[in-house]
Amino acid sequence: MKALITGASSGIGREIARLLAARGYELVLCARREDRLRALAAELPTVCHVIAADIADEQECRLLYQAVRGDDLEVVVNNAGFGLFGSFAAGDLDEELRMIDVNIRAVHILTKLAVQDFTARGRGYILNVASSAGFLPGPLMATYYATKNYVLRLTEAVREELRRAGSPVRICALCPGPVDTEFNQVAGVRFTLNGLAAARVAREAVDGLFAGKGIVVPGAAMKAMTLARHFAPDCLLARITYHFQHRKNGR
Repeated sequence: MKALITGASSGIGREIARLLAARGYELVLCARREDRLRALAAELPTVCHVIAADIADEQECRLLYQAVRGDDLEVVVNNAGFGLFGSFAAGDLDEELRMIDVNIRAVHILTKLAVQDFTARGRGYILNVASSAGFLPGPLMATYYATKNYVLRLTEAVREELRRAGSPVRICALCPGPVDTEFNQVAGVRFTLNGLAAARVAREAVDGLFAGKGIVVPGAAMKAMTLARHFAPDCLLARITYHFQHRKNGR
């Protein structure tokens, strides 16, 4: 069986690739950095196909799925994504639109096409990498938080539709807090909380996906946060989030 992983060149995506390879999956590794994908493919004990693509481009995203679809495609991991730090008023509009294309449009397209194919054949797994940010308003990273809220809510809604239809297709949202990946450098932040190891987050994500979980929140601190948010109004959560965001060091 085959698994597609976007954003496979580093971080959580790379670690998920290692775990799925260990489970015997043939892999399709997708990212913009072909050299890193080929280096990863060379170390994995399975058949790997490397596709260098910029899924911010809708056409490339559609072509990616067309290239990998088939009865042997069983797992789709929508991991590619990035963030930006700074006030909404001062942020670069073009970069924010690119973030929306990667974090939302690409996830939507690949989820939609996979759900259609998987439900038709009666099997398949989809893992959408959201974030603990998806549970909160996110001043100073407003667009990023909003994109992850979209991913989380889309996944939850599709999961309920599949459940009511009695479908064996499984879809799961991964919602980690800070993780030790390249995300920090790209976003221009330094987290005030210690990040979890990408390998640990990937392991919990893969185990949760195959166990049929709808949401995976790695780490005790983030689990506590997701519970505590129910006891505070959104306006207060926004103020608390701003306090923690403001302590990050932007570029």
